[in-house]
Amino acid sequence: MKKLILLTFSIIFVLSIFTGCSNSAGKNDDELKIGIDDKFAPMGFRDENNEIVGFDIDLAKATAEAMGKKVKFQPIDWKTKETELSSGRIDLIWNGYTITDERKEKVLFTKPYLENAQVVVTLANSPMSNLADLEGKVVGLQSLSSASDALNANPISKKVKNVVEFADNVLALTDLKNGRVDAVVIDEVVIDYYMTKEEGTFKVLDETLAPEQYGIGVKKGNEKLLEELQKAIDELIKDGTAAEISEKWFGIDKVLK
Repeated sequence: MKKLILLTFSIIFVLSIFTGCSNSAGKNDDELKIGIDDKFAPMGFRDENNEIVGFDIDLAKATAEAMGKKVKFQPIDWKTKETELSSGRIDLIWNGYTITDERKEKVLFTKPYLENAQVVVTLANSPMSNLADLEGKVVGLQSLSSASDALNANPISKKVKNVVEFADNVLALTDLKNGRVDAVVIDEVVIDYYMTKEEGTFKVLDETLAPEQYGIGVKKGNEKLLEELQKAIDELIKDGTAAEISEKWFGIDKVLK
């Protein structure tokens, strides 16, 4: 009898452990871990109080709320974003993430929600005015970003003196101001923001390198999350919430319908 009682208690103990683990895993399902570049203003960046803010941040918070989930923003090395996603360390890549054919092979994408373009920025007093003026110049850009793809796809890439890669756009623009690079290839929405913050410092060349669209990256095989995410975003667009967030950060409604 004593052995039977002991065995019963042992079974109950083991079951309680598995139940606890199951509940713990369930809690994780209620949280969206979003990988971001926290120096990518105005999409996602740190303000003067070191708080993570931005258009994508506000839109992600509203989307998570519509999905009944909590949200956690995880700053990552942008060069390893797809690896972070495939490993499960993050659930989404959401921070000015450009949709490309190459990336479609690695991740699932939502429908595009914002249009953008890759442009070339120089100092305001630079004599450069168009892409041809990049010949023989040192060009900076964020490493493994769509800026690199856009530059490489243009014939001028064969004529530039050198391409310097940076961990983020802030470092690239800093080197531009310090004269260590002659120009920087950058997202139009990003440089528009910095030009309002540092009026008279930069100018954008007349020609753009490539139009593009932003989407949200989901791990391959997780169609269920993609469907839930898209449904929530569609609702925010329909009820005007996404437009309000856009007007807050851009002054106009730039969200794709």
